Amino acid sequence: MSGFEIGDRKIGPNEPTYIIAEAGSNHNGDLEIAKELIDVAADAGADAVKFQTFRAEDMYVEESGEVEYLDDDRSIYEIIESMEMPFEWIPKLHEYCHERGVQFLSTPFDERSAEKLEEFVPAWKVASYTSSHIPFLEHLAKTDKPIIMSTGAHELEEVAESVGVLREHDVSDLVLLQCVAAYPTPLSDINVRVVKTLQEEFDVLSGLSDHTLDPVIAPSAAVALGATVVEKHFTLDKSMEGPDHQFALEPNELDQMVSAIRGTETAIGGSEKSVLNVEKELYEKARRAIHAVNNIEKGDRFTSENINILRPGEQKAGLHPKFYDEILDETASRNVEKGDGIHWDDVCE
Repeated sequence: MSGFEIGDRKIGPNEPTYIIAEAGSNHNGDLEIAKELIDVAADAGADAVKFQTFRAEDMYVEESGEVEYLDDDRSIYEIIESMEMPFEWIPKLHEYCHERGVQFLSTPFDERSAEKLEEFVPAWKVASYTSSHIPFLEHLAKTDKPIIMSTGAHELEEVAESVGVLREHDVSDLVLLQCVAAYPTPLSDINVRVVKTLQEEFDVLSGLSDHTLDPVIAPSAAVALGATVVEKHFTLDKSMEGPDHQFALEPNELDQMVSAIRGTETAIGGSEKSVLNVEKELYEKARRAIHAVNNIEKGDRFTSENINILRPGEQKAGLHPKFYDEILDETASRNVEKGDGIHWDDVCE
């Protein structure tokens, strides 16, 4: 799995996790709220802020009916229509993200939206429900941008078909995200291990698009399993009006998530097992060695009564414990004081 770059940010197994703060449509149609969301994400240390760009007429049939989980009397078409982000915001949000030092991303749900975004985004984020829209994937592939694709509500075989299409169109800079299309997702259903499955099955970078309510558990677990990208919705306040606020993180929770991810990366460290500098003192003082527990005169035999395997503390450590049986019944070549380490030159040949 080779890494690549999104803008000036390297993505890969040996790079910091690319953290996408998903603002989605939580701007509620207010440009100033959108900018506040960018501020929150930048202050938390996210790498990118992602919005969503769509038009209801390009997404749903008009007589689409209702969706139960939203608890809203309006049709899904009407709800989506109310959440549309004005196209004229795109350059403004891009510029404000640049000012705040975070990357601007927005998920396009149709070709028209993608064309409006193309100049302003360094990569495409493909939503779960669009990941099997083969003509749309082909459209994005032609732009020669990296693609981050969620896989919620799809079987592995369907993901394989979409990956195959992208590879046929020479898309090599690809990240697949484990995602569960439930808002919120119970922790018992998030199945973070799929992050590993996606890596191994498709030989790609993988990550997590997380809709659980907890800010730490699933993102940290994903990073521990090798996720290179983590995405999570956030809002200014869960009590705001709109379908995506209640399962999103509030600003302090977004801070917690970013801190937990960075802490997890630090804790994972390297894969080489060795004695570290931070262990040096206890390596010398607490690893057991062979020591005298009584004064031993020259010519005395070493016995279980006068030697033992102990921690040396400030004393110079004796021989490794594995030599204990070898030394028993041997003769002391010189006087050894109680507490001293037993060394080979203390033993008669």
